Amino acid sequence: MPAIHFFEEGITYKLKHKTALRQWISQTIQAEGFKLKELTYIFCSDSYLLQINQQYLNHDTYTDIITFDNSDMEKVIVGDIFISIERIRENAAKFSITETEELHRVIIHGALHLLGYKDKSPVTKQKMTQKEDFYMNKRDFNS
Repeated sequence: MPAIHFFEEGITYKLKHKTALRQWISQTIQAEGFKLKELTYIFCSDSYLLQINQQYLNHDTYTDIITFDNSDMEKVIVGDIFISIERIRENAAKFSITETEELHRVIIHGALHLLGYKDKSPVTKQKMTQKEDFYMNKRDFNS
């Protein structure tokens, strides 16, 4: 049975619309021609995510998201996505959008990484942003 889990690590965070989020993420994965097996989102602090960034990616910088693809089969999604709630709040203020809007964008951004989308070059970043916008507009909930 496919599953999407939401956890907190070292913080307390009340995620709204879990059922709607699961459905939206699942529909995104299916629309891209993939099969969902298991996906875990872990909401955490900046310091927690920094430790992961240093330990696993050898990056000494803060980030809003780190995605780990744990699948051993093509077109099957198994992954862990770590999201810093502190970064979400800071970026929402910086971009003058709601925290929920920024969180949803980052949630779908992580799923898109597992679907093979990259964001390291200007061209791939533009394609990623277009996909984010497309799927953000597919939500039938937003607050």
